[in-house]
Amino acid sequence: MKKECVTMLLAGGVGKRLGALTTSVAKPAVPFGGRYRIIDFALSNCLNSRMYTVGVLTQYSPLDLHQHIGVGKPWDLDRMNDGLTILSPFTVQTGGNWYLGTADAITKNMNFIDRYDPEYLLVISGDHIYHMDYDKLLRHHKEKQADATISVLEVPWKETSRFGILNTTDDLRIYEFEEKPAQPKSNLASMGIYIFNWKVLRDYLEKDALLSESEHDFGQNILPAMIADNLKLYAYRFQGYWKDVGTIESYWEAHMDLLKEDLELSLNNTNWRTYSHDSNFPPQLIEETASVAHSLVNNGCVVSGTLNHSILFENVRIDKGSTIKQSILHPGVRVGKNVYLEKVIAQENIFIPDNTRISASMDQEPIVLSQENLKAITS
Repeated sequence: MKKECVTMLLAGGVGKRLGALTTSVAKPAVPFGGRYRIIDFALSNCLNSRMYTVGVLTQYSPLDLHQHIGVGKPWDLDRMNDGLTILSPFTVQTGGNWYLGTADAITKNMNFIDRYDPEYLLVISGDHIYHMDYDKLLRHHKEKQADATISVLEVPWKETSRFGILNTTDDLRIYEFEEKPAQPKSNLASMGIYIFNWKVLRDYLEKDALLSESEHDFGQNILPAMIADNLKLYAYRFQGYWKDVGTIESYWEAHMDLLKEDLELSLNNTNWRTYSHDSNFPPQLIEETASVAHSLVNNGCVVSGTLNHSILFENVRIDKGSTIKQSILHPGVRVGKNVYLEKVIAQENIFIPDNTRISASMDQEPIVLSQENLKAITS
């Protein structure tokens, strides 16, 4: 059962800033990119990186997420001696108990990790959009003989106050971690992707669990404690596309990014595929009355109107005379006749009646349509 590296995928986020998109589903289960869910990117990275022992830590509104993940078959993680395991909050003696923080989530699942007796622990998040080879990160960690390695990317200086910022020496050794600094010394932002020497981390987790004043969080507690003890922490520079889709605006932006020709995150990349379930809908139908430009149209869709710079998930129908611009329509959406939508995100299975006009200007946040608010918006 011994494995060199075990992966722990944190997928319990509430996603409050996504508003109606996460009313009944966990953030990692939110649909993305026409046929995926957000968590598919992290799980696909695990497969492509040959990280086959994965614990998925779920918490809030997990039903859809659990159904989507299943036993991990789409990501070749339905394996006998390792594969994917869903880890929900629990305590042995007193019943259920929430994970109190990112570090606490790992602490509560030490038994799962210990059964594989790993040298290294990879900790990742299930709510980011990116392609990354975790094996390269592991090799960097070994080369540096590090106790912990944190994946980082350079962010615009004006956005540094949104991130945990790492200050490093020239050889990328980390000497300071600043959580959302007002006056940053660096623009190297933590991506929330870590590799630890498991025995070292285990000791820090046990100590942290005894501290009642701790937030039990990697960024706020574990990493600063390691730095204070002068452990060898190194940064790993990530090169490529990465997006935290934590707000309605960033969720919409990430979809619009998919339509850019020069985007490094290509869903057509045959060397680094993104995997998900196949619902086996029939091929799309673009009728003679339709006009489709620069859009992603998935299986089961029937388009009779105008589609421009938009993304349609599976089984969406757009009737004659309707125009959809810079919008995202989730699975099963029905658009009636002579409808105009611009910069709109329509949730699953809603019907948008004939002659509806809904649009947001480019300096406004996208409008999210749900069963609950559709009548109020269209009245």
